[in-house]
Amino acid sequence: MTYKVPSNSDYLLFVKQQAIFVALILLLPGLSFSGLPDLVPDPYFLQASTYIEKVQMYALECAAEENCLARSAYRPGVSKISSRVLLRFPQRVKNQGTVDFLPVKPRHQWEWHSCHQHYHSMEAFSNYDLLDAVSHEKVAEGHKASFCLEDTTCDTGVRRRYACTAHIQGLSPGCYDTYHANIDCQWIDITDVPPGNYILKVTVNPDFLVAESDFSNNVVQCDIVYTGVYVDTHNCQITRYSQGQYGLD
Repeated sequence: MTYKVPSNSDYLLFVKQQAIFVALILLLPGLSFSGLPDLVPDPYFLQASTYIEKVQMYALECAAEENCLARSAYRPGVSKISSRVLLRFPQRVKNQGTVDFLPVKPRHQWEWHSCHQHYHSMEAFSNYDLLDAVSHEKVAEGHKASFCLEDTTCDTGVRRRYACTAHIQGLSPGCYDTYHANIDCQWIDITDVPPGNYILKVTVNPDFLVAESDFSNNVVQCDIVYTGVYVDTHNCQITRYSQGQYGLD
């Protein structure tokens, strides 16, 4: 990470931005004198199982409650037998840092989701967006995906310590939090999107609410060709997370 100093006329603003950034990092959950967590999404896992599914609204009631559908799904006249077109994809995130990645909220503020029968400890663990391949403008209403945090699997020799069903949630160093493509809200609603070329963008810890040792590896982007019937997903890779809002690049 390098600092980019603006023009002299903006120097004081630049200094202020850096002070705010440092103060923010020091106050964020996850800070430890022994190190920091580092979330890294898996681009190959994402690319392997992306597909289109058409689902009727009666099967999406839980997802609708969690605002996982496009705005048009909530309009008057949409019935239980109306269908939505979903771009489904999996996600696997590794903590390759040196300490646990822990939720921002204390346990008494976690949200109970009765449909899924577990607590969500983070309101925005990931952002899912579909962008136009040329303009990079958002073409589908991406959503902030809330999650419970758990050690789904771990590297050899690392013991699982966190689970969605437990009273503590988090992601241990050397462990993976995995969400398969067939679970609720693991999608972007593309009902209103025409066939074309797009970019699927998945961002973890999108609001920097938990401190990490490296924010530049938090984004995966994939090239998407949508025919209106099926989707071809290729060239998934980690892309640099622009930190311009902090005066960093």
